[in-house]
This record gives sequence, C-alpha cells and structure tokens, in this order.
Amino acid sequence: MLMCWRGRTRIRRPRLRLERISAGCLNRKGLTFVKASPAAAGYGVQMSERPLIDGSAEKNISLSDETRFAPHGIVSRTLLRTASSRLVLFGFSEGQELTEHTSTQQALIQILSGECEFSLGGKSRAMKAGDLLYMPPNLPHAVKATRQFSMLLTLSKPEAPVVPGGSEQ
Repeated sequence: MLMCWRGRTRIRRPRLRLERISAGCLNRKGLTFVKASPAAAGYGVQMSERPLIDGSAEKNISLSDETRFAPHGIVSRTLLRTASSRLVLFGFSEGQELTEHTSTQQALIQILSGECEFSLGGKSRAMKAGDLLYMPPNLPHAVKATRQFSMLLTLSKPEAPVVPGGSEQ
C-alpha cells in the first residue's frame, strides 16, 4: 500500500521491491519514496529523475542533511547521474529490507549511519557506519536494516571487455 500526502509516503509492508512511482509522489526536494510490492527477480530500484548535483558544475552537500527516513519505509535520493554512473543516498527504517536481487552494474556501498545486514551470494555480513562494500555485477544480494541506517550507493557500468588484438567488444 502506498499513500502520498504533502510530499511524504508511508509504506506499510515490510518486504519491498523498489519501483518508480508517479511524479505526484515526489516532493519538492526530489526525493523518491518507494512503493511496496511483491519481491521479483532483477534489480528493481528506480531513482529520482532529478539529481541533486548537476554533473556540469561543482557542488558541496552534506550527506547527513540530505538523508531522509520514512516511517516504516525506505527513501532514496539520486545525488548524481552521469552516462556511466549513479550516486544514490538511501535511508532505511529499522526492519525494512530489499529482498535478493542482482544488478548488471558494479556497486560500491558506504554505510553512513546505523546498522544493517547484507547477504552477498548467500553469505550474511553485519555492517555498520564507516563500513565499505564492493559488489561486482550480477552478484545476488539483499539488505535488511537491523537498525535505522543510511547508505551511499555508487553504481558504475562495468568496463567493456578487451579481446585479444586490443579491440573492445
């Protein structure tokens, strides 16, 4: 169930797959709130269409000031989007989770605050503020907030493989 009001969203189901929601559910700061739906295969995260940082100019921001939390939900904010990468800030309420999925991109995750549990290829790892995690493309993974936590996700397209003879595929 998804309810939008005054730029806020309340999520009532604990197991989530992130999906794009209507523009009417984006607030003035460009936050994307997630919609609860049955888990499905694939990387279902859709980010805000309005990045906070314009890739053509410098900008200084405070991650702690930009992090938002929704009661019983997950909030994501695209900070930067380029042709080869995305930088996304997440705020998870305690107990919220993303069920197992994969991504075709490389991912670097920095835990900014709180605690969570990442499952990578079926192995569980406890993570806390200050921890950094690298995930190669196509690695099955899931995350659950053991306490309210925030993370910075950097997604980048893998480099094109080099074939013998020096040409790229």
